[in-house]
Amino acid sequence: MSARALPYRPHNHDACVSQALAEARSICQQQNARLTPTRERVLELIWQSHKPLGAYDVLAKLTSEGHSAAPPTVYRALDFLQQHGLVHRIASLNAFTGCAHTGEHHTGLFLICRTCGNVLELTDTGVSDAIHKAASAEAFRTEAITLEVAGICPACQAEQNHE
Repeated sequence: MSARALPYRPHNHDACVSQALAEARSICQQQNARLTPTRERVLELIWQSHKPLGAYDVLAKLTSEGHSAAPPTVYRALDFLQQHGLVHRIASLNAFTGCAHTGEHHTGLFLICRTCGNVLELTDTGVSDAIHKAASAEAFRTEAITLEVAGICPACQAEQNHE
């Protein structure tokens, strides 16, 4: 998996989307999983912004495009994408964001801007190692870790400083 551009820095967003779709096709092929046109479109919609989308946001976009999708269709697509490590669920927002580290077993560490809503997925083995160590000290076996950090991104801080 190659590194994607950060949402808080200028970048070619179309490259994020096309790279995510290419990785999804590859992962599904490796896992012998079927990336249907609906699943692929849901993933594309999620990657079109660094702002997480809720299931009903996805449904509204599909409907506006003429798809006759129902909520169960969208939830099944999101479940599939999540099971194959292509999206993450941001619990605090009840929304989904594209996984920037597909094909890697990792801890979900997210910086969530309270002002613009952008989400940045981080990788920091030090943080996940510290959580595993603390859990082990309590004889707790971790299965999954998701850490959500709310704050203000650099662009929104700059805007606030100019007001």
